[in-house]
Amino acid sequence: MLQSKFPTRFIKLVVGLFIYGIGVAMTVDAQLGLAPWDVLAQGISKQTTLTFGYATVAVSILVLIAWIPLRVKPGLGSVMNAGMVGLVADLALTYIPTPDVYWQKLLLFFGGMVIISFATGLYISCGMGKGPRDGLNVGIAQRFKLPFWQARSIVEVTVVAIGFLLGGQVREGTLIFALGIGYMNQLGMRLFGLADKSGKV
Repeated sequence: MLQSKFPTRFIKLVVGLFIYGIGVAMTVDAQLGLAPWDVLAQGISKQTTLTFGYATVAVSILVLIAWIPLRVKPGLGSVMNAGMVGLVADLALTYIPTPDVYWQKLLLFFGGMVIISFATGLYISCGMGKGPRDGLNVGIAQRFKLPFWQARSIVEVTVVAIGFLLGGQVREGTLIFALGIGYMNQLGMRLFGLADKSGKV
């Protein structure tokens, strides 16, 4: 997989991040609550003149800066993830209609989760670096000798709380995302040969 030629891997990376941004936009437009980091980005957007996408980029850049004391090394994919996902989400939000009926909102939200999970497997399969948030979780887990799930839980509870205080939307979708995205990402990674049936990477 990692032995593929650079142009092929780069194209997969770009396509994966583009699709990921569309998935994020779908979950935002469903208006049922957001993923933890998106709650923070939306909160920052509401308190500033930044759009949701630019707030997402700003958060990602700050997270990459936080990698420095944690001694986590970014790859090309890490940097592109930080800049591209938010901008694509902004673009997609101008085209995705906001549903009025609740079941349509749920369908849009779950569709976004499926797309995010597929895109995660696609861009990680390029082997060009962790996403900003994953790298932060790994760095904190290693620095403080915590299990990965504990580090991720602490970080995500913190960002949700801050985002909520800033005005980010926390609803049932936030809980659905938190409970379901891990398993769905595992399926996405299996699709691209990154994990076996037991979930081992």
